[in-house]
Amino acid sequence: MVSGQDSNAISRLLSKYNNGAETKRDVVQILDMYRGLTYASECYVFNDGTSDNLFNINGTIPINYKNNTYNIPICIWLMSTHPSNAPICYVKPTPDMRIKVSRFVDHNGKIYLPYLHDWNGTDSDLIGLVQVMIMTFSDSPPLYSKPKETATPYPVQQSYMPQPGGGAGSSYPPYPVAGSNFPPYPANNYPGYPPAAGNFSSSPGYPPYMPNPSGYPPVSGYNTNTDTSGTGTITEQHIKASLISAVQDKLRRRITERVNQCQAEIETLNRTKMELSQGRAKIDSNISKLEQEESELKANITVLQDKQQSLEKSLESIDQENGIDVDEAVTTTAPLYKQLLNAYADEAATEDAIYYMGEALRNGVIDLDLFLKQVRQLSRKQFMLRALMQKCRQKAGLAG
Repeated sequence: MVSGQDSNAISRLLSKYNNGAETKRDVVQILDMYRGLTYASECYVFNDGTSDNLFNINGTIPINYKNNTYNIPICIWLMSTHPSNAPICYVKPTPDMRIKVSRFVDHNGKIYLPYLHDWNGTDSDLIGLVQVMIMTFSDSPPLYSKPKETATPYPVQQSYMPQPGGGAGSSYPPYPVAGSNFPPYPANNYPGYPPAAGNFSSSPGYPPYMPNPSGYPPVSGYNTNTDTSGTGTITEQHIKASLISAVQDKLRRRITERVNQCQAEIETLNRTKMELSQGRAKIDSNISKLEQEESELKANITVLQDKQQSLEKSLESIDQENGIDVDEAVTTTAPLYKQLLNAYADEAATEDAIYYMGEALRNGVIDLDLFLKQVRQLSRKQFMLRALMQKCRQKAGLAG
């Protein structure tokens, strides 16, 4: 637990921060969880030459490499807007270690992680950042051993901090430069870190072998349990270990690519399966509707066939009967309707008689005098019949 004195000191160092209380809570949590870390406030020089006193957390974090636990030195600089902006992180090798350049660490020791790139002021914190570092460095250690005979005093600023003008247009956050009054970070401040000389395979603080950026062991100064002569020269065991490590890294990358490819294919197949299932459901629904419509059509056909048979029987019975008397076939329900029907029949017959009288005159069958006399009588009768029909319709309440 962070003591009361340390808590007051942290509060004092974070007094100028925009979110001092929230930043302090984040710092206290990380210091309580990882005892190899400590804190300080030092000068930080940005790419544009401006400087500022920033709070930083430095020390070691444990990683598990080849079933052994080792301590990796790091430094985390907190921006004055923390936690709104992501911190700036570095690995800080000891004098007898070198940086292994990868997609996570550049030649200056600066750390690049997706967690930093996707930093969110609401969901991201220092504990999550350190845990991501531990998982990443456990898979790909950021440091490797330096040849023994070439070890020289280690100026911290020149080894892991970029020089001035290191990319003002870079998409990454600014970082410290030489001459920023950033004190050296001595190797004995890292608990559990291996000494500068000796047999690394027996040291609990660093892996017995970490490949350098070229994938091969250093030319000299690297002793293993198999090198009992202490000459510091490369042996077959060194070359074998280097080749095994390179093959393991290559196989791991290929397996990861293959797994990702298989997962993508599985997702595609699952989507195809889902689409096929949905299509099958639609087809089944359409088949059910078609079967229902087919049954309805069959029922309608049966009804029509019954109607057709009934009509045929009716026609046969009509043909078998004698001639129909028109006067008896048409009857009325009341005397008034019968009078109206008779008047209508007489009026139609009168109209036909007038027509045929005209045809007789035209053909010269009768003369004009006879035609005029007969037409006058028929017209008078037709007028009377029409007047009678009109009066009957009014009495019967029919439309005029």
